[in-house]
Amino acid sequence: MKKLNSHILSTSIALLIAGGSQAALAEGEAGSFTEALTSGKVSADFRLRYETVDQDNALDDADALTLRSRLGYTTGTFNGFSAMVEVEDSRVVAGVDDYTVGPTGFNVGEYSVIADPETTEVDQAYIQYKNDGFTAKLGRQVITYDNHRFIGHVGWRQDRQTYDAVSLSFKPSENVSISYNYIDERERIFAEDADIDSNDHLLNASLKTAAGTLTGYAYLLENEDNDQEHDTYGVRFNGSTMAGDIKVLYGAEFATQEFEQNAADADADYYNLEAGVVVNGITAKLGYEVLGSDNAGYGFATPLATLHAHNGWADQFLGTPAQGLVDLSFTLAGKLAGGDFKVVYHDFEADDDTPTVDDLGDEIDLVYSRKFGKYYSAGIKYAAFSADDIGVDADKLWVWFGVTF
Repeated sequence: MKKLNSHILSTSIALLIAGGSQAALAEGEAGSFTEALTSGKVSADFRLRYETVDQDNALDDADALTLRSRLGYTTGTFNGFSAMVEVEDSRVVAGVDDYTVGPTGFNVGEYSVIADPETTEVDQAYIQYKNDGFTAKLGRQVITYDNHRFIGHVGWRQDRQTYDAVSLSFKPSENVSISYNYIDERERIFAEDADIDSNDHLLNASLKTAAGTLTGYAYLLENEDNDQEHDTYGVRFNGSTMAGDIKVLYGAEFATQEFEQNAADADADYYNLEAGVVVNGITAKLGYEVLGSDNAGYGFATPLATLHAHNGWADQFLGTPAQGLVDLSFTLAGKLAGGDFKVVYHDFEADDDTPTVDDLGDEIDLVYSRKFGKYYSAGIKYAAFSADDIGVDADKLWVWFGVTF
C-alpha cells in the first residue's frame, strides 16, 4: 500500500499512542485505554457492479464487472480521542475487463472509459478528537460539503476520493457550524496513479434559520503537480416550507472563481437556482445551473467535486468546456414498488457561445434502487446523452448489488 507522502498516517498513529498512553499513565486508566482500542466497531461495504458504455466514436464499447470491498475499524473513545483505519480494494470479476482507465495505462486507446481501476489501498486512516462541539481530525479521510458540487468523495466510483488532511470543525450551537480543512494530498479515483500533491485550504460556515440554511465558503485550491490554482468564494441558501399539504423546495447559490497557472489567469462565475414541490411523496424539481466562461477561453471548474452527481450521469462534462456550461434540468423522484426511482432530463448549452459551439446536447437519466432487509441493496441505472456541437452520443448502463454492515 502507498506510503502517505506527508506522513500523516504515521503521525496520526504516533499521536494516538503517545497521547492515549500518557493520559492512561497519568490517570491510572490503562484498562480504559486498552478497552477503547479493542472495543471498537468493524465495518464492511461490498459492491458488485456491472457497467457498460456505448459511445459513438472509434473506441470499442466497454464492459466491466468489478467488486469493491471496503473494510474498516473504528476504535472506542478515550478522553475524547478515537481512531479509524479503512482499507479499500477493487477487483475485476470473471475476467470482464474490456474497458480503459487512461491514468493507469490500462487498455489505453482500446475501449471507452470506465473509471474503476484495480487497486488495494488505504481509504481512510485518521485520529480524531471531539469535545464540546469541537472536532479535530488528522489523517486520510472523507471530506464533503453541502451537495458535493465543490467538495466531494466521488463515491459512485469503486475507488472513492479521500484526502490527506487536517480538519477542524466547531459547532457552537445547533444552528451554527464552522469548519476548516487543510489538504496535503488528494487521493483520487484512479488508485495511486493520479493522486495529486496539493496545498488546499477549505473554509465553510453555515447558519440554520427558520427559512433555510445559509452557507458561505472559500475553497482555495493549489495543485502542486501542475501549478494550477483555483480560488473560489461563494454563498448558498436552500430550504423548504409547507403550503398546505405541499412541500415547497427552493435554493440559490452564487460563486466566483479566479484561476491561475504559470503566467495565465482567468475568472468565471457560478450560479445555481432550484425550485420544486413534494406532493404525495413525489418530488418534482426544476434546476438552472451555470458554470460560467471567461470569453470562451476558460470554464468554471470544480476539481474536487463529486462530478458524477451533476450535469448528467453519462459524465460528458467532467471538465467544463471553455465556453462554459448552462444546465437546465427537470427531476422527478419518489417511491416505487418498495424502492426509490429518479428521472432527470438535462438540456445543455454554452454560457459564452462561439460560431461553432452553442448547443451542447441533452441527456435523460433513469435510476431505480431498493434495499432488502438491513444489509442488502440493489439497483439499475441508465444514462443517454445526445451530443450536438461537441462530444459524441453516449449510452451507459449500470447494474449493482451491495452489502453493508
